[in-house]
Amino acid sequence: MARKKQYIEHEVLEKAMALFWRNGYETTSVRMLEKEMGINQFSIYASFGSKQGVFLESINAYKRKMYCITDTLEKSRNGTLGIKQYFYDFLEFSKENNVGKGCLVTNTVNELGENADPIVMVQLIKFASDIKHLFMNNLKQDSVKDVVTIEKEANYLMTSILGLSVASKIFDNKQLKDAVEIVFKNL
Repeated sequence: MARKKQYIEHEVLEKAMALFWRNGYETTSVRMLEKEMGINQFSIYASFGSKQGVFLESINAYKRKMYCITDTLEKSRNGTLGIKQYFYDFLEFSKENNVGKGCLVTNTVNELGENADPIVMVQLIKFASDIKHLFMNNLKQDSVKDVVTIEKEANYLMTSILGLSVASKIFDNKQLKDAVEIVFKNL
């Protein structure tokens, strides 16, 4: 007979997500996850299979957490202005105690680079692809841009949001807002 879980899964995943976001994938150990999540190693392995499994579920928790800003972008009918608002919303989303912590996905890609676990990379690339798709849908609303221009602008916006994510960890609010304004001035 299977034992009943003594914890609420989405709550422990939120804690794991925050730990990965703060410390990175490689630095975070199973012992650290145990302590942060408040469950033992056996429960971690039984529920998630491995540290990688916890991380993949943490990415899903991160997507749910980001839903408040991605949903606004998805429902936007303001074209480029909707994307610009997403950039500002992201800056607020990425703060904790008034300190920018960037994006969990961007931080992980920067940390792991080309040596990343392929299964983890698939999830990170899918996350970025979903955001790019939202950008493209909003760019289509603005004018009669051709598909090639929309693709190029979406790539530019993805590069810009990734750079903004990294910059949010070290630049002050004015510098970040200046960067957003220049991105959209050049669009």
